[in-house]
Amino acid sequence: MNTTKELNQWWVQFPSELRRITICRLLASIGAGGVIYFTALVFNELSFTGTEIGLGFFVAAIAGTVARLSAGLWLDRSTSYTSPLKVAAFFAIAADLLLFTAFTHKRYLIGEFFLGAAAGFYWPSVEVAIPMCSKEGESGKGFALARSADALGVSLGALIGSFLATIDQIRLIYLVEIFCMIILIALIKYNFIDNKIIKYKNIKDNRVRINELINAKKLVKLSKLLAPILVISLLSTGILSLMQIGLQLDLEKGGINRPEISINIIGWIISYKLILLLIMQWPIGRWLSEKKVKFGLKLSNICLLIGCILLSFSSLFNEGIYIVLIALVPLTAGIAMFLPTATEAIVQVSPKEYRGLSMSLYSQCFGLSFLIFPLLAGRIIDTQGNGGLLWIIISILCILTYPLTRAVIPNDDYLIKIST
Repeated sequence: MNTTKELNQWWVQFPSELRRITICRLLASIGAGGVIYFTALVFNELSFTGTEIGLGFFVAAIAGTVARLSAGLWLDRSTSYTSPLKVAAFFAIAADLLLFTAFTHKRYLIGEFFLGAAAGFYWPSVEVAIPMCSKEGESGKGFALARSADALGVSLGALIGSFLATIDQIRLIYLVEIFCMIILIALIKYNFIDNKIIKYKNIKDNRVRINELINAKKLVKLSKLLAPILVISLLSTGILSLMQIGLQLDLEKGGINRPEISINIIGWIISYKLILLLIMQWPIGRWLSEKKVKFGLKLSNICLLIGCILLSFSSLFNEGIYIVLIALVPLTAGIAMFLPTATEAIVQVSPKEYRGLSMSLYSQCFGLSFLIFPLLAGRIIDTQGNGGLLWIIISILCILTYPLTRAVIPNDDYLIKIST
């Protein structure tokens, strides 16, 4: 009873709008958990090569790139996040229907295109909603809560996917996401989610016209100031994308000496990784919300480097699966550190009138990473027969991007530069 009361008190400390968007993110993540982590396995069963599966992620990334830019401009012209969120839900339903019935590469690519468009509209909308719904100066706590909801939802979705894989009904992951999206649309439509226009303080005075928004000079300044965060984010989201395709393919193909792993076991390994993320996300996110964003980005980079090095070593040993399980601990910690820290960094350096555009530029890192990393992973694994070289390359990239963490510009410096 006391535990329930304490949880309730913890939950109600957050603003009602923040709690509502968190519920939306939880629903979306439950649906996405199975789709993100098991799509590669669904179509690997149809004898698609790693390159063919990676091409689907590439197509999704192209659609996501266009959708993210559109969503960013849409959000800067309006202060409501619910409309692009509904668009994302409809795209997701269309994608799931296509993928559920896809047995050819062409239909798979079309489904991935719609899935990418859904992600493109979804992420800028739910990310920009957090500072809009949080108390003034407490967006860091809001992002920690949101990321915890994401982790919980994805973990639940992956557990559902693991169960479906065990009973040989893995394609039902797409129906699970459709069900979640229908509930999400209903929540928005029938005002369980407050559909009023949410306003920033004095935003009317700060709002820019669309022709001002695309002013080349201001965009160049904004891009330069965001560049270090965006490069770091491109690599970190690339590693995140490899956790959704590269790791699964690597485990199924086997390493140099590490034996092949069955789909059922891979499903439970994915669930293990996501449960780790669920356990780590809130305490790590809450702890880092009280630290400088540079500190969080540095620590995240180090953890990702350690994890990738361990994955590369796992290929060399017959019992390498145990090294994989150990590697997933620092990898998960690095992702748990990166997700809220990078988003908070974008918020800190972006003026309110450019926040939607800045968030869409940040979200493009997810799209660009899916353009590059899945194809790279598929090609290397097809060529080498294992993922050892892949993880070595990623480890080197982590070392090369570490110095950029020192180049993240604090908010005060940003405000001075953007006004000149």
